[in-house]
Amino acid sequence: MKYLLCLLLVISFPSLAKETIVFGVHSTTAPLEWRDNGVDQGFHVELMNSIGHLLDRPIMVRRKTFQQLMTDMHDIHSPIDVVAVVSPINKRRELSQSDPIYATHAKAFTLQGEDYIDNWSDLAGKRVAVKTGAFVDVFLRDQPQDFTQVKVDLYETGFQKLITKEVDVVLAENFVARRLQPKYPSVRSASDALIFGAFTFVSHPKDAALLHEINDALRQLKISGEYDRLVNKWFGMGREKFDITSTHKKMLILSIVISIISAIGMLYTISVSRSLKFRSEALALELQQREMAEQKIRSLSHQFQAVLNGIPHGMTIFDKQMQCLWSNDNNQLLSHSKLHCVDGTPFDLATSVKSVITSKKSFIADMGYLAQYWQMQIHPITDEQAVVLLEENTEQQHLRQANDEASRLASLGELSAGIAHEINNPTGIIIHSIALFSEAMKDLQPAADYYQQQNPFWLVAGLDPQAAFAEISHSTEVVEESAKRISRIVNDLKRYALPNLASNHQAIGLNEVVQVAQRLTANQLKRYQVRIELAEPSPKINGDAQQLHQVMINLIQNACHATPPGDGVILIKTFSTDTAAGISVQDNGSGMDKATLKRITEPFFTTRRSHGGSGLGLSVCSRILKEHHGHMKVTSTVNEGSCFSLTFSLLVQEGLDASPMTDSNRQEHTNNDSKELNP
Repeated sequence: MKYLLCLLLVISFPSLAKETIVFGVHSTTAPLEWRDNGVDQGFHVELMNSIGHLLDRPIMVRRKTFQQLMTDMHDIHSPIDVVAVVSPINKRRELSQSDPIYATHAKAFTLQGEDYIDNWSDLAGKRVAVKTGAFVDVFLRDQPQDFTQVKVDLYETGFQKLITKEVDVVLAENFVARRLQPKYPSVRSASDALIFGAFTFVSHPKDAALLHEINDALRQLKISGEYDRLVNKWFGMGREKFDITSTHKKMLILSIVISIISAIGMLYTISVSRSLKFRSEALALELQQREMAEQKIRSLSHQFQAVLNGIPHGMTIFDKQMQCLWSNDNNQLLSHSKLHCVDGTPFDLATSVKSVITSKKSFIADMGYLAQYWQMQIHPITDEQAVVLLEENTEQQHLRQANDEASRLASLGELSAGIAHEINNPTGIIIHSIALFSEAMKDLQPAADYYQQQNPFWLVAGLDPQAAFAEISHSTEVVEESAKRISRIVNDLKRYALPNLASNHQAIGLNEVVQVAQRLTANQLKRYQVRIELAEPSPKINGDAQQLHQVMINLIQNACHATPPGDGVILIKTFSTDTAAGISVQDNGSGMDKATLKRITEPFFTTRRSHGGSGLGLSVCSRILKEHHGHMKVTSTVNEGSCFSLTFSLLVQEGLDASPMTDSNRQEHTNNDSKELNP
């Protein structure tokens, strides 16, 4: 019976008696060449079967590793006739090659977060994994590059070395990398194509005639359209795919044919073929169900990963051995040496994580990194794992500091009012006493003159009486001036701490405010070129004249301090629009830089501390402007001058129309630095 079966097979399939082509393959995944349930399939396998059909020769698939196949191709006694490999474009291997079958390419792959690689020069100095014998390796033999090659047996070995940071870059072929990337989510494509290649059939030179026949058959398949059909089947959808159903149908047809042939003498084969059919259908149904389940799991996994990756804060899971189990790639700061606690103490991530896992208690602390602030949270999630959350809170820290600063300034204002009251009492006594001394010296002068006539050698404090009285008079003036200066500083402090006095406001003219301030500062202004431009009629606002006098006096004095006498020009003018009125004070003095401009209204900030400045003038002005619902715009350029412009709401009275300034009164100001203050 056994001999009868063999005879029937030889009669039915005469091709089995012909010389068989042994096709060596090494890949185990779609779409190129792979095996499922013992059935070899894929683009290369099906293409070689089509070539065998044209050559009327059977094809036998033999599976070996890539390195074994390359060794066989160089062995004249090898049982392998043909293999499919990739060769770089414009470079042929030492072995015999067919026409190109299908194009591919290789590019660089790195860990997430690494720099993009634009060309070969970006690989200089790096450790690059290259698969031994692959087309990338063949290309680099004649194209030496300025990097260190790390030879690996498989591309997957290169990816594993990349994860453990034994290499910096992997140069991998496109089809294999697409298959491996889902298994290694932390690896990403980091370049465009660096090497272009093409799949070809390769054989030992002794099989040159066979390869010539394969080339002729390959060209016929391309002309007939069969090659395009295979390409569209395996690559047309742009993804890896396979068709087990068609394979099972072919197996079923073959089983039926064999069953019919052997039915003459073997009824047993019928039951075997039926069993095979039922088993195939069951496998197809099971495979379909598994594919649906895997698709749902992948979809849920991708959604969960997308949600976690979308979180803007760093999230990392560690085990007790400080191995990173998962991260959304926002954890680079955790291992930075400059990350520290806000109190200045160093931070040790490993110690903190192990303490949280051991104690089962969460750890929350504020951290600092350069000029940024972060909140660190470590929570236990299992007996051996903890999740680390890192959230930036620089803005919250700045707001907290600003609130603390405002509280200190408020306390300083309350304290300054009490200090001012205590200082005013002795200052008043000094001023009153000095006035008494001045009057007494005037009355004593005639008596001193008469006594000197009687006693020419009389001395006062070791000085001639006239010189002594002049020195006493000068000292009295100095003491009185110093006491008044103390009084002015105290009044500034009191003004800074005073509550809102808007209830005392009334209609006032800005021209009168300027004229009063000019008269009060006439002694200082006489050393400068002063120009006054007043809008007519005088713009009216609702306010306190005395407070506005104080603001104008302060701005005029500041302009005098910043402007050199003689060549200094100070322009003071009033202006109005349909809804607003204002005053501007402009000088051509030393100006201010950006850093000074930002702080001019801070209490006690002054650039004239050595000349007796208290730093309260513009602070008080800012408070007064706030009470008058006005605002101040400051423009300044170093070594060119400054311009202070005060703007208020215009008060329009019946029968009085405040007209805007004419073109002749307007003056353009060009400044590099400016600050607009809304008290």
